[in-house]
Amino acid sequence: MTRLLHWRSLASLALQMVILALLIAAFFIRMPQVSGLSMEPHIVSGEYVLINTIAYRLAPPHRGDIIAFRHDGDPPEIFIKRVIGLPGDRVRIERGTVFLNGVPLSEPYIRFTDTRSFPEVTVPPGAVFVLGDNRANSEDSRVFGPVRERLIIGRAIAGVWPIHDIGAL
Repeated sequence: MTRLLHWRSLASLALQMVILALLIAAFFIRMPQVSGLSMEPHIVSGEYVLINTIAYRLAPPHRGDIIAFRHDGDPPEIFIKRVIGLPGDRVRIERGTVFLNGVPLSEPYIRFTDTRSFPEVTVPPGAVFVLGDNRANSEDSRVFGPVRERLIIGRAIAGVWPIHDIGAL
C-alpha cells in the first residue's frame, strides 16, 4: 500500500511539472521559423528558434545577445539580429570592420564578411543597434536605424528544429 502511494505521489508531481512547463511555454516562450540568410551560419533559413519573451522584462539587452523584434515593414515581420550597440554607444563600420566607441569590435561569430562602410551613429536612449551575422545579406540597423526596446519581443536562446540544429545560440 505504501509503495502504491509513493508511485501515485511521483506521478502526480510529474504531471504537475508537465502542466507548469506547458504554462510557462505558453506565456513566456515563442518559436518563430526563421526566413532569410541574415544570421547564417548560426541560424539558418527554415530553422525554428526558441525565444524567451520574459528576458528583457527582467533586465535590458546585452551586447552580443541575439534578439527577436517586431519590424514595422509592409507586412510587419519578426526579425532576429545580434545586438551590437547599447544606448549611448557610438557605432561605425569601416570596410566591414565594426567600431564600437572608437575601438574595433571582436566578432568571432562572423563567417560571411562584408566590405561596406557605414557612418558613425550614436544609439539613442531606449534603443539598440543590431546587425545580422551574415552582413552581406542582412537588413538591419544600417537600413532601418536603431531598434526601440519596446519593439523587442525577447532573447533567442536556442535553435530547436530541424533536429540537427538543436542547441544554444
